[in-house]
Amino acid sequence: MKLEFTLIGLLLSLVMLSAFAVIYTKHESRKTFVEIQSLRKQIDELNVEWGRLQLEQGTWSAHGRVEAMAHAQLKMQLPDINEIVYIQP
Repeated sequence: MKLEFTLIGLLLSLVMLSAFAVIYTKHESRKTFVEIQSLRKQIDELNVEWGRLQLEQGTWSAHGRVEAMAHAQLKMQLPDINEIVYIQP
C-alpha cells in the first residue's frame, strides 16, 4: 500500500514537472517568435534605408552634379581646345 502511494506521488510529481516544462517551452517559443518578428521588421527598415542611401549616393555622384560643384566651389573650368596638350606614349 505504501509503495502504491509513493509510486502515485512520484508519477504525480513527474506529470507536474512535465507540465511546467511544457509551459516554460511554450513561453520561450513565444518570446523567440516575438524577437524574430522584431528582427524581421528591423531588416525591412534597414533595407528601406539602404535603398534610400543608394539613391542618395547616385545623386551625389552624378557627373553633372560633380561638374557643377567643381565649377561653383573650386572655380574649375574645362580647358579650351588649344590648351589641351596630347602626349604620345
